[in-house]
Amino acid sequence: MKTDNNESASADAPQAKYELVDAATWKLASKVLADSKELQEKAARQQAEFDNFRKRLDREKAEAVKYANSTLLEELLPVIDNFELGLMAADSASDAKSIAMGMKMVKTQLDKFIEESGMSAIDAVGQPFDPNLHEAVSQKETDKHPDGTVIEQSRKGYKMGDRLIRPATVVVAQAPGSTDAE
Repeated sequence: MKTDNNESASADAPQAKYELVDAATWKLASKVLADSKELQEKAARQQAEFDNFRKRLDREKAEAVKYANSTLLEELLPVIDNFELGLMAADSASDAKSIAMGMKMVKTQLDKFIEESGMSAIDAVGQPFDPNLHEAVSQKETDKHPDGTVIEQSRKGYKMGDRLIRPATVVVAQAPGSTDAE
């Protein structure tokens, strides 16, 4: 019976949670644990630095978008100044020719500003209708121009490089007697 008691006693005895290791293994485990903690801290610092960098970039991007046109608009101010001077002169001008001359000067200044900004006007009259560049507002029957040719332009279109900024608003020639396919 003694053996049975010993067997039952050892089965009921608490199991050891720790295992004895030699000093070298303990030192190695301690070093690995310390290195692991150091790497975790370094990763946390790197993440914080990255978050700060991303926030700074977001702020700078928002500011760049907010003030993107400031240089362009600053270059437009002399044109506005001359336009205002022309309006003041128009109040005291006695002839329409001087007013027209002042308006032409402002128009020339605006055209130069647009050109220096990298934009170009779309010259549509006499060109074949191109839906990528033109917005047709109507068609006119005529035998003076080939069918599908732009014969009038009511509003200029503009491009910046290859990018369309605004289509030209145009009237397109239509051969007499032809009907729309639409």
